[in-house]
Amino acid sequence: MATRTRRREPLSRERIVGAAVELLDTVGEGGLTFRALAERLATGPGAIYWHVTGKTELLGAATDAVVATAIAGDDTGATPREAIRALALGVFDAIDAHPWVGAQLARASWQPPMLRIFELVGRQVQALRVPEAAQFTAASALMNYILGVAGQNALNARLVEPGTDRTAFLDAVATEWAGLDPGRYAFVRNVAGQLREHDDQAEFLAGIDLILTGITARR
Repeated sequence: MATRTRRREPLSRERIVGAAVELLDTVGEGGLTFRALAERLATGPGAIYWHVTGKTELLGAATDAVVATAIAGDDTGATPREAIRALALGVFDAIDAHPWVGAQLARASWQPPMLRIFELVGRQVQALRVPEAAQFTAASALMNYILGVAGQNALNARLVEPGTDRTAFLDAVATEWAGLDPGRYAFVRNVAGQLREHDDQAEFLAGIDLILTGITARR
């Protein structure tokens, strides 16, 4: 019955992209094939080619769909700092939920998904009254931090065995840090306790605040 229902639904680019996002979330980029996509949509691979030309276009469209949803929040009434924090957290959460997005953004910095984020960050940098000569540098610093940290966080999550308890995992790593040679790793030993107790989102936003403080101080 479910298969017959899917077949009755008209095939559209939006449906194809939505199914691609689902496939990418479950099996990763390597599992995204037109055959697997056709099976999920209960259609033939040839029908999909009427809407997308190939895997590269499909990956770009899937990334764009996720990013568009992540940055769709209304920042009316927000200060530039608040708007940047909200945008950054939206991207962070999107990459956390869809780890493949981080890799796609890193590969195509000139494509629409990246430009959407860069445009919104840049507008808020302008609203902070950053001098025009420094706006590109300020916006780039924010972009590099957002995508770098979000991507690394997503990668870390994928490297840990599924079902691993986060608290137990961090406690084990912190204990290992605390036992390192004090002569070579004095700082690492000192912050081991903070690793054990840290919150990923809170640390991410704290980094955004540090960058914004530096940007406004230079202004």
